[in-house]
Amino acid sequence: MSKKKATIITYGCQMNVNETAKMTRLLEGNGYEMTDDIHDSDAVFLNTCTVRGGAAGRIEGKLGNLKTIKNARKTKMIIGVTGCVAQEEKEHILERAPHVDIVIGNQNIAQLPEIMEKILKGEVVHAVLTDKEDELPPRIDANFGDGISASVAINYGCNNFCTYCIVPYVRGRERSVPMEDIVNDVRKYVKKGYKDILLLGQNVNSYGKDFDNSHEINFAKLLDEICQIEGDYWIRYVSPHPKDLTLDVLEVAAKYPEKIARNMHLPVQSGSTNMLKAMNRKYTKEDYLALVDRIKTALPDISLTTDIIVGFPGETEEDFLDTMDIIKKVKYENSYMFMYSVREGTPAATMEGQISEEVKKSRLQRLMEVQNENAKECSLSYVGKTVKVLVEGPSHRNKEKMTGRISANKVVIFEGDSSLKGTFVDVKIVTAKTWTLYGELA
Repeated sequence: MSKKKATIITYGCQMNVNETAKMTRLLEGNGYEMTDDIHDSDAVFLNTCTVRGGAAGRIEGKLGNLKTIKNARKTKMIIGVTGCVAQEEKEHILERAPHVDIVIGNQNIAQLPEIMEKILKGEVVHAVLTDKEDELPPRIDANFGDGISASVAINYGCNNFCTYCIVPYVRGRERSVPMEDIVNDVRKYVKKGYKDILLLGQNVNSYGKDFDNSHEINFAKLLDEICQIEGDYWIRYVSPHPKDLTLDVLEVAAKYPEKIARNMHLPVQSGSTNMLKAMNRKYTKEDYLALVDRIKTALPDISLTTDIIVGFPGETEEDFLDTMDIIKKVKYENSYMFMYSVREGTPAATMEGQISEEVKKSRLQRLMEVQNENAKECSLSYVGKTVKVLVEGPSHRNKEKMTGRISANKVVIFEGDSSLKGTFVDVKIVTAKTWTLYGELA
């Protein structure tokens, strides 16, 4: 008898990737074999994201496709919606898509095997599990697939209430995971051979703020504890909020140059103090630039990346030029730039001064041109240097070459064989393009 098969389609952030890895382990433990072929799958889950406007519409399109597949099957097919859309929409998903069997929120995925069993036995027709949003979810082992990169959630939820963001409303208030649980998870993944450990939180700098902090547990203390775990690996984290990044975090990063990766994602969102106030970011342009100076002084080899929103309501040309200015001054190695999109349920959705799509597109293009120049300049600075590379496997474009990433999170292509996958190697950079470095084994 062949195994039942399951598929998880993942949208959105690294937290969703982490939760998919946990669901994968739960499904495998329940006798399912994972497949990417939805036509051959007995259970398909959409692990959804609701950060960008229009996400729910894209999910509905995929659910329509799955309805057709489900109706054509001779055997039972379970369809589930998980993640932030599930948490936000709850039973309303079933009203629009009654062929969905399970709606399950971020906090409830541990219940997945039990509820699937009840549906298959006919004990339950539909299940909506979206409660416990202000509790810590149970610790679940995860299957990250590649054996190279693993992620560990260190806190859940958000207290910042940026005016464009729906996350605090769907993921609840900040809850920190006990430090011992995090350290044990990292130790477990390092022992399994994972080399790249990503610490996750809506705001990792807020870690520990919800504790009775008699033991002064904070993000810096957590990093220090993790870095004492023996093994050949490095730690990355996303995302810190600029208003909460403290000197002790930089001191720990300087203390462990081989353990803490030299890339920091520091979302600025806008270079305009007026826009930052409208976004409720709680820092000014000058605050941010002063923070960047402190980071670069403490960690001279740091690579900075960022998030930027263009066309936020009320953004003038002067505000936009402030954002251009900050990109030129900081010289980010990469920027994730988005046109503002209305997110219903957030304060920004009803603000006056909504910007036209034409203006937003023009501003985004101008930003991209400046950022591309920065990225190319940063890449060229690596030529002639020997860098430590975590090998991820054969290059997608040329299977004769290997690809990997350096501590600063830049992609490197070099001559090598597949036996190097999952190892650290030294590569001398020979040439560079805007986004990619090319080298040879040192």
